[in-house]
Amino acid sequence: MTTPTTEPGTLYTGDTWAWTRTLANYPASAGWVLKYTLINAAGRINITSTASGDDHAVSVAATTTAGYTAGTYTWQAFVEKATERFTVGSGTVIVRLGLSTGSAGSDQRTTAQKAMEDALAALAAYTASRGMVAEYEIAGRKMKFRSLDEVRKLVNFWRREVQNEIDAENIRRGLGTSRKIFTRFGS
Repeated sequence: MTTPTTEPGTLYTGDTWAWTRTLANYPASAGWVLKYTLINAAGRINITSTASGDDHAVSVAATTTAGYTAGTYTWQAFVEKATERFTVGSGTVIVRLGLSTGSAGSDQRTTAQKAMEDALAALAAYTASRGMVAEYEIAGRKMKFRSLDEVRKLVNFWRREVQNEIDAENIRRGLGTSRKIFTRFGS
């Protein structure tokens, strides 16, 4: 398996995290050290690379990542050498709960998947009552609708969000998307 040369968009707890960065202006062989800080409401993750010639090799052991909390993190990459420090990148990464670190019965669905299933349950309750139920409560969350059209709009919104997640994952894996791409040739 080839080690990625950019920061991943998705990482899993319980997996070894590894990638290599080449920073021509800050080679590891010249004493620069690449570091990452990932942060969200659950906490902070600090990662320090090791030198691999001029490159910066990032590796976090599976036993370490097993203790991390799943969620979306904002990250910042920076290089340090003596008293100098320069930011060299930033972005977001999704840390997902690896099945090897999850407990039995843990919910692996995304927020969009959960919301879509709740909206479908609302639609089922609404249609089963022939429109007599204009509000419902699931797992302590209460939702009130004015019309069947509102319930359908909610279902369609969350279906699109789930499909966007599927498309993003397929693109990441080098597969196609569900979207049609139109091209116009000529003037």
